Amino acid sequence: MAWVIVLGLFVGVPCVIGFVTADDGDTDVPTPTAEQRDATVPLLASAFEGQGICYGWRLYDWSTEISVGSNLGDRTSVRDDPRCPRWIEVSAAVRYTSASSESSDSASIGVDGSPDIDPADLYPIAAGLDRFGLGADAFVDEPGWAITRATTVLPLLAAEVGLAAPVPTAADPAPTGTPAPLPSAGNDLLRDRKGWLFTAAALLLVAALLVGVGVRGRRRQRRGVGPAQRPGAVTGSSRTPEAA
Repeated sequence: MAWVIVLGLFVGVPCVIGFVTADDGDTDVPTPTAEQRDATVPLLASAFEGQGICYGWRLYDWSTEISVGSNLGDRTSVRDDPRCPRWIEVSAAVRYTSASSESSDSASIGVDGSPDIDPADLYPIAAGLDRFGLGADAFVDEPGWAITRATTVLPLLAAEVGLAAPVPTAADPAPTGTPAPLPSAGNDLLRDRKGWLFTAAALLLVAALLVGVGVRGRRRQRRGVGPAQRPGAVTGSSRTPEAA
């Protein structure tokens, strides 16, 4: 049965190594796509022309800024820009955790404004994002879409609190099609290890079949050592001349 042990080591050791060392999953926060950014900037520019307020976004991967944009253009902030004496900006910090972590993915959203805008007016704007399905879960599931979509509803929310004149509701800048869901929360230990598990199961099944075939073959060999002798039978080599 030495070959069975060798086969077990051949199957088991690589699977164990792969399971332990497999990637914990991609924890990088995706930025808005080019289509989302290109569709958002003109909408914000139109709102600025009608309201005189600049609107922008800022997205963080934990504390690292990964995307910024506004009615002034992609990668252009409204803060400290002389073209934007009044501005409102939505920001989100998204935190993805590894599959082996006990913590779950999370996001925090905030709305800031220029010094002339009362913080009391910014709070209902931030709270109003939930009405458009732009809560923390949306930012965890689809950060790029959520941050650009949240920016396009800022003009409407600003008009609701009396900061600006009403404007038409902004169109959804997301590309056509249903956005693909992200990996599950970081506390899923088996995420990204399905391939190793399926491979291990298949190899173990093959090993079990080989063991079964080997056992059946040994049983047949033991039963087939030689033909059975009838009681009282006399072999040809035991005949004597007298018996002939």
